[in-house]
Amino acid sequence: APGHGGAGLPSSGGAARVRRPLAGPLPDEAGVRRAGGIPPQRPPAAPGPAGRSRAEDGTYRRPLPARPGAGPLPAEEDRRARPAGGTPRWATGEWSYGNAVRAVPQHRRSPRRTLAAAVCGLLGLGLIGAAVTGPRLTGDSSADSPEESAYATARTLWHSAPVDTLFPRTLHGGGAGPGRADRVWTRVAVAPDADCVSQLPPALLTALRPTGCSRVLRATYTDATASHVTTVGLVFTEGDATAMRALAARFERDDLARDVELLPRTLPAPGTVAERFGRDQRASWTVEALTEAPVVVQAVSGFADGRPVAQPQPASDARARGARTAPAQAGLGHEAQGLADAVTRALRTALRTAAAGNEGTR
Repeated sequence: APGHGGAGLPSSGGAARVRRPLAGPLPDEAGVRRAGGIPPQRPPAAPGPAGRSRAEDGTYRRPLPARPGAGPLPAEEDRRARPAGGTPRWATGEWSYGNAVRAVPQHRRSPRRTLAAAVCGLLGLGLIGAAVTGPRLTGDSSADSPEESAYATARTLWHSAPVDTLFPRTLHGGGAGPGRADRVWTRVAVAPDADCVSQLPPALLTALRPTGCSRVLRATYTDATASHVTTVGLVFTEGDATAMRALAARFERDDLARDVELLPRTLPAPGTVAERFGRDQRASWTVEALTEAPVVVQAVSGFADGRPVAQPQPASDARARGARTAPAQAGLGHEAQGLADAVTRALRTALRTAAAGNEGTR
């Protein structure tokens, strides 16, 4: 009141607004604090100036700005914080009274973690790429062309195909004899597979250097009259399709099939009509490089009675019209070429059968 001195009064007279000291916490509120609970809500204050809240001393204060990092409250909480009187209450944030919950700071991503994640991603892409391109890089047979698959299968026939498949006990040659007469041959001997050096003439080994040579299979047949004998052979090379085409082209260009230095060796069989079929009994021969398989087919024929032949003749010459040599007159050129063709057909059949079996197992 005017006229009274003391603390809190203005030095000059006149009306002045008395500021009372801030009151301490209410007894019940202090008790709640010590107990660690949340004080009861006070009734809403009377509306005050816009943008301000009324303190306990009756004055109005602007609300403190939100702490950095505090985001806006959801719309539902904001509606609950608005009383019926229309003046909004300040909704509780990270530092509101009673909960004292500190907002969890958002840590920046560590450069090491970023680098590790990038490395893991690159490794994953590498594994996927390896799974896609692996069959091609490793030469997986499922990725080979049909021709490459056929060659890979043919290389194994010398030990995987039954002997009766490659050298049937009986072979038929329709129109294979002189005057296109039919021929029938019976197998009298089969040799085990052998190395190339011991079974092939040196000139043929030289011709096979670009393709290599793995194994040689041979068998001897006789005709229906048992007057002729013929040894036929399958030479398995290591060449691919390109190498075999080059070899066949060289045979044709250099006329190697007519070269006497490539004359095949015989396979005599004791106790059979072919027991006297030796080096001097060779009368006519043929040698052919296939292009559908890594195989060279050869055949040499002679007389079953063991008579020697001074000048062996290539099958192409002995089969020519008007040929007057002993091999030509006896039809030995037809025997050699006819049996070579028949065994080639048997080889192709075995190759198709093996290829079909491989397709069924994939």
